[in-house]
Amino acid sequence: MAVNRDSNGYTFFFAIILVVVVGSSLAMIAGWTKPYQTRNGEVKKQLDILSAMLDIDSLGINRKNAEEEFVKYVDLKDAIVLDANGNIKEGEKAFDVDIRKEFKDKKLKTKDRNYPLFVATKEGKTFYIIPVIGKGLWGPIWGNICLGEDKQTIVGASFGHKGETPGLGAEISQKFFIDRWLGEKISDENGEFMKFEIVKDGSGKLKPSKVDGITGGTITSKGVEEMANRGLSVYVTYFKNLKQ
Repeated sequence: MAVNRDSNGYTFFFAIILVVVVGSSLAMIAGWTKPYQTRNGEVKKQLDILSAMLDIDSLGINRKNAEEEFVKYVDLKDAIVLDANGNIKEGEKAFDVDIRKEFKDKKLKTKDRNYPLFVATKEGKTFYIIPVIGKGLWGPIWGNICLGEDKQTIVGASFGHKGETPGLGAEISQKFFIDRWLGEKISDENGEFMKFEIVKDGSGKLKPSKVDGITGGTITSKGVEEMANRGLSVYVTYFKNLKQ
């Protein structure tokens, strides 16, 4: 019996078979590539953390040697996870915390988020690296802010983005913008949080807690301001309690 390929039944049957075959194939591919995706994510996180305290390009640190270089500077046994009140959450692993996923989860309240803190050493000095996450003009932005031994002075940073405009908001990842944060303090002499303000009048060099923004990238600059203030305040509380 000949099959009527012009019939509706044949069309529906063919579509169903196609969906099943394609869907099964994609599921198999996703399952096969998941370990590689996880591994790539871990390497990217290591590079982001290291780039907050090191010039990874000049040191030749890349995806191939990221793990080897990471353990030279960062001991994950010293890393901790804080709650929104700046208290240590026992039993949590800092490297396993996905702050981007938590930030995107609208059902997860701010008070229930995790705040990882990494401790690094270089040339006998101790550094504290704080991951932050926020929203730019076109999508997520993120960063890692490195504090010196005094636990309050910014000595390094790295910022990244997913889809900001080249030449405008995308400039947050450039050295000239990162350098504007160096030397700024996240707390005053009493250990109280010093809120940052991104300005566009050129006064960032003249006043503490003010950072010059990016010309034409106001919304993204303000996004960096918001994520820095929201994220860093938790750690200021922790450091203040630590000193006391």
